[in-house]
Amino acid sequence: MGSLFLRLSRRNAMTKITTVTKVSRRKISAPLPMPKLNASRASAVTKSPSSNAISALKVRRSSSAISFGSTQMPTGSFTPEERTILEGFQREKVQFVASSDFLRAGAERRIFADAPVIAKPDITWYQPLLDERTPASNGTANVRPPKSLVLTAAQERVIFAQLNYARFRVARTQRKAAREGMTTESARDMLHWHAVAEKIRKQIAETNLALVLAMAKRVRSADLDFGDLISEGNMALLRSVDKFDFGRGFKFSTYGCRAILKAYSRLGIKTQKHRQFFPVEFDPELERADHSGETRRVRENDDIIEVKNLFQSDRAGLSDIERTVIFHRYGLDRPVNASQLTLEQVGLILGVTKERVRQIQNKALEKIRLALISMNPSMAYSLPGIIGTPN
Repeated sequence: MGSLFLRLSRRNAMTKITTVTKVSRRKISAPLPMPKLNASRASAVTKSPSSNAISALKVRRSSSAISFGSTQMPTGSFTPEERTILEGFQREKVQFVASSDFLRAGAERRIFADAPVIAKPDITWYQPLLDERTPASNGTANVRPPKSLVLTAAQERVIFAQLNYARFRVARTQRKAAREGMTTESARDMLHWHAVAEKIRKQIAETNLALVLAMAKRVRSADLDFGDLISEGNMALLRSVDKFDFGRGFKFSTYGCRAILKAYSRLGIKTQKHRQFFPVEFDPELERADHSGETRRVRENDDIIEVKNLFQSDRAGLSDIERTVIFHRYGLDRPVNASQLTLEQVGLILGVTKERVRQIQNKALEKIRLALISMNPSMAYSLPGIIGTPN
């Protein structure tokens, strides 16, 4: 009896489990009803503006027009780049350094028309990754080339006033558009002053590129790649241009150098933390790519060929004794890495002292440099790297 009762109990239990499983499968296979949002909640979700956006100025793009608030401007009136800039104005406010001079009558005439003209810099020398002149011949760092432009304090005040006034005009039109709506004329005005501001910002950054190179050479070490230092320094320079307050009376180099050094400090901390999280054995072949070295060698070989052609065609106007000195000193008839004759050895060939050979060599090099400047100005700065500095 006991065994019969146990078998009947197990059969009843299995029947109940099978019934529950079938019912649960039918319930799961049935589609679940989706919750409905009321109209007010749906509109609140779809119309909630971003915290950083200008809530009163809405941009709605379509195939035929761009809508700013209640104003519609034809899409064909603006290029794709201009439309992107206008949408950027809708998302973010334009920042500038305020000045009381901007609100006075005739501010535009005083800041632009009556201001002295500031020359644009020559940046053909700025090639930090291809520059072999990090240590100069006398052991000091050649920081600033002779053709770079250095602005005075008065010139810096003028150019920074122009930059921030242009941004002030953009911000004023932006606030007006948020209240009253954007028109095609006001959009054109914003684009005009934005282009002026970007042009002046680029000029200021190019004028102060030497600060980046000087600070990069100051903190150069084996832990940080020189290309990373240059890249981070350029970004820090642009940020300092945006935030520099010209009304305080300080030079921009004081503020810019400090900003660049802080950026290098943050880069060093970031690199150190990365190496702590991912410790590996230091391998110079893996840490440093030789792309810049290969590019430099290819460029030097091309420049050497150009110098040889200049020497053979006698376009530099060298005398016979100058050609003889250059020919023996730099081994133009031998491979690039071949040994070169010393001043004393060339002096024995010509029958003069080694000091006289040095004088003739320097005079001939100056003639070659002037000829190179007339042909290719950027090549003249790499002349010592092209022909080397013999012992």
